[in-house]
Amino acid sequence: MGFEILVPLAPFVMVIAIVWFASQAKAKSNVAIQKTVQKAIEKGVELTPETVKALGVQPDRNPHRDLRTGLILIAVALGLVVMGTGIGYADGDEEIMPIFAGIAAIPGFIGLALLGMHVFIKNDKSE
Repeated sequence: MGFEILVPLAPFVMVIAIVWFASQAKAKSNVAIQKTVQKAIEKGVELTPETVKALGVQPDRNPHRDLRTGLILIAVALGLVVMGTGIGYADGDEEIMPIFAGIAAIPGFIGLALLGMHVFIKNDKSE
C-alpha cells in the first residue's frame, strides 16, 4: 500500500483518532471520579450535592452553550462559502461555489437549529 492511498485517508483517520482519544480521556476521568466516590462512601463520608458537583459528576450546564455553538457553526458555514468563492475566483471555475455552499449548509443549518433551541428554551424558562 503506497502513500497515494494513505494521504487521502489521513483526515478521516485523524478525526477517528481525535474522537477515540477524547473518549478514552473522559472514560479515565469517570473511572477516577467513581473510585473517589466509592472510597468516600466506604469511609462513611457524607456526600453533599456541593461535594458531588465539585467532583464534576454533575457539571454545570452553561445557559448560553447552544447560542455559542450555533454562532460558531454559522461562522464555519460562512467561512466555507467565502473559501468556495475565493477558490472559484482564483481558479475561474464557477461550479465550485455551489459545491462549497452545499457543504456549508450542514454546519449552517445545525447552527441555526441550535440558535432556535436557545431562543425557544430561553422563552420556555422565562414563563
